[in-house]
Amino acid sequence: MPELQFLILTVIVLALMFDFINGFHDTANAIATSVSTRAIKPAHAIIMAAFLNFIGAIYSTGVAKTIGGDIVASAEMVDEHIIIAALVGSIIWNLFTWYVAMPSSSSHALVGGIIGAVLVSTGSTGLNLIGIGKIVLSLIASPLLAIFSGFLVMTLLFFLFGRFAPSALNGRFKKMQILSAAAMAFSHGSNDAQKSMGIITLALLSGGYISSFEVPDYVKFLCAAAMACGTALGGWRIIRTIGGKIFKLEPISGFAADLNSSIVIFSATLLHLPVSTTHVVSGSIMGVGTAKRIRAVRWGVAQQMLAAWVLTIPCTAVMGALAYQLVLWIF
Repeated sequence: MPELQFLILTVIVLALMFDFINGFHDTANAIATSVSTRAIKPAHAIIMAAFLNFIGAIYSTGVAKTIGGDIVASAEMVDEHIIIAALVGSIIWNLFTWYVAMPSSSSHALVGGIIGAVLVSTGSTGLNLIGIGKIVLSLIASPLLAIFSGFLVMTLLFFLFGRFAPSALNGRFKKMQILSAAAMAFSHGSNDAQKSMGIITLALLSGGYISSFEVPDYVKFLCAAAMACGTALGGWRIIRTIGGKIFKLEPISGFAADLNSSIVIFSATLLHLPVSTTHVVSGSIMGVGTAKRIRAVRWGVAQQMLAAWVLTIPCTAVMGALAYQLVLWIF
């Protein structure tokens, strides 16, 4: 019993670390566009994002149930060693991609870590292939949808406001960008923080501490607080990549990108689907840039991000598998 308690505590600590890292890794998702267009000061943007990340994180638990229940075949086939290994693999990947300033998906990393740890421990019978297919489909489809809808949103704004002078538009849309960035921060919290909630709840269920997969209130609060604290530190390396290297944003295009991203992400939250907020935001910026001029988008940077998109799940699956062997050796 003391060993089980220690393992559960380790899961909770690592899950909160994952949320904290997710916060500063993905801060760019909410504020990169508004910071790059100087619509809001960086310090103010981070404070706003941290607060709204927290509020969004306690909004619902549908995504948490998807992460905790749709990847593995049953809670009985998953022990704390598997969960610890999955978290270790995803944390290492997040830190690596943050260090090299590569926008990558914390969602992909966590899913890959769980898959790798389960495969090496129980085999493919431990995986819910239908549930994984649904999750992977949402992770792949969401940035593609963001590109398409971002193009439509920007085209509509050009149609409505194209006759106005750029100086007048920029002044008005700088103020509008603050609202769209706030919506983006809320939607980011509503989707991303729930992934750690799902992991902790799965560990509590497998350890017999709860009888059904319902996220306890204290788990909601802890995960929301961890993400908010991480967000407050900021993720300046990735902010520079998203905010300026994909497409040179103006206030109107930054507003369009944030608005589009928040709609796509929050829609996924309502459907209880986990998505990569990093890739949704990047897709929105590409779509918005394409509406202005295809060559305005720096497709070389987009290719690097696509590579991270493709590689994350396989790499973190390998990391999760290796981490499982290490966890067994330590514990």
